[in-house]
Amino acid sequence: MPVTRALVAGAAPFLKWAGGKSQLLKQYQEYFPGRGQIGRYFEPFIGSAAVFFHLQPAQARLSDVNGHLVEAYQVVQKDVDGLIEALRVHQNDKEYYYQVRAQDPAAMEPVERVARLIFLNKTCYNGLYRENGQGKFNVPFGRYKNPTICDEERLRTASKALQGVEICQADFARAVEEAAAGDFIYFDPPYSPLSPTSSFTSYHQYGFSSEEQQRLAETFHCLAQRGCIVMLSNSSTSLVRQLYEGHSYQLIEIQARRSINSKADGRGPVTELLILSQSPPGLREGVAGIY
Repeated sequence: MPVTRALVAGAAPFLKWAGGKSQLLKQYQEYFPGRGQIGRYFEPFIGSAAVFFHLQPAQARLSDVNGHLVEAYQVVQKDVDGLIEALRVHQNDKEYYYQVRAQDPAAMEPVERVARLIFLNKTCYNGLYRENGQGKFNVPFGRYKNPTICDEERLRTASKALQGVEICQADFARAVEEAAAGDFIYFDPPYSPLSPTSSFTSYHQYGFSSEEQQRLAETFHCLAQRGCIVMLSNSSTSLVRQLYEGHSYQLIEIQARRSINSKADGRGPVTELLILSQSPPGLREGVAGIY
């Protein structure tokens, strides 16, 4: 399918996100299909949407089960002026932070609700998005001296890149039901925990269990059989390997840096997996790390 949308220079994530892929794009680059070779792009776990902003495919569907996150992208797409105005009133102050965190977002208009989400994201601890069982944001105040709460240029550039993109709230399996041969799907789910105490999967109130990892693998298999180009990133755990080894997939080891851990010595290089349903055109033979 021909590329019809022009690339927006400088488009980049406007949210900080645990596990965001901005730092890994150089390692991922050789495994992406060419922009002109993508029929339609699907990203069912939006997060920071770093891969989307990097590729800027001609046709795309961005989705997530987290309605608060989806709304943020919809508002940036449709009313970036109102959002920028709403963000300007927020301040990096601890007492103010907890006052805003305690607010009921359901009582707000969409623009104010998204401004609150971005403010909390920019000023909370490590930019971590996490909800409790009642769906309430519960991350403590961060220690940033002068965070950029309202990055007007970044928001406007992201808004331009999001024009014409379908953005919806949906379960990952439902979001890709229409995917066809030649379409490119990138899955970046909450990672399988490396240990019982290292799980950050509860970024929304429903969590992401091992059963969900199994359901995701089944969705991956169905899409691959359909002829879709499927890429998935996850931690290098025995569970993930069991779910994807034994097929004709490529499991590629990627060296990432983990920045969120309760202990300082737990932050640092870690091996992750990039799983491909098929080789992108032009990928050289014998790439190191492919099984």
